[in-house]
Amino acid sequence: MQRAPATRLLQCPPVNRSSDSNAELLRAVIDGNASAWNELVERYGRLVWSITRSFRLDEAAAADVSQTVWLRLTENCTKITDPTKLASWLATTTRNESLRVVRQRQRTRPSELIDEGPDPLARPVGDRLLDDETIGEAIDAFVMLSDECRQLLRLVCAVPAIDYATISEITGRPIGSIGPTRSRCLDRLRLNMAEAGGEN
Repeated sequence: MQRAPATRLLQCPPVNRSSDSNAELLRAVIDGNASAWNELVERYGRLVWSITRSFRLDEAAAADVSQTVWLRLTENCTKITDPTKLASWLATTTRNESLRVVRQRQRTRPSELIDEGPDPLARPVGDRLLDDETIGEAIDAFVMLSDECRQLLRLVCAVPAIDYATISEITGRPIGSIGPTRSRCLDRLRLNMAEAGGEN
């Protein structure tokens, strides 16, 4: 359970949860209002969780990242000059913390794995190589996309899903433009893959 960063929690009146802007909530949090803090966590907790899970972190690691993100907010809530971009701030912070955990795990991963012999139920090597090649091509094609497309595709593919209203807040795009832009980015991704395949 997240805790509010200040100490005067019982001295502040409750916040009108459903209608307050981010600016009002942040001001109340700075004043030590626990209700405002709980509203921020409720409002953006799903976003933070979705991004952590998009990095394929297990539940325990994702929970640790989530806790760290909220801690970062308590440390920096007085420094956020544009509260309308709070969702974007949380998304960036979550991404950075998730990447930090992923890099730590890569550094501590054993360099040699125990060979337990072939799996009799495994697919043929040729099929697995084809899958690896396809994944590699998709990653290469994704890297070639614009920053805008990469950000949007990460958000729309997050698990659990992030609603379009939140994606709109993060990216600054109108909700109605998200679907068409997503389609254009996917078309560009397919074209990149096709061009890469034609070079082989």
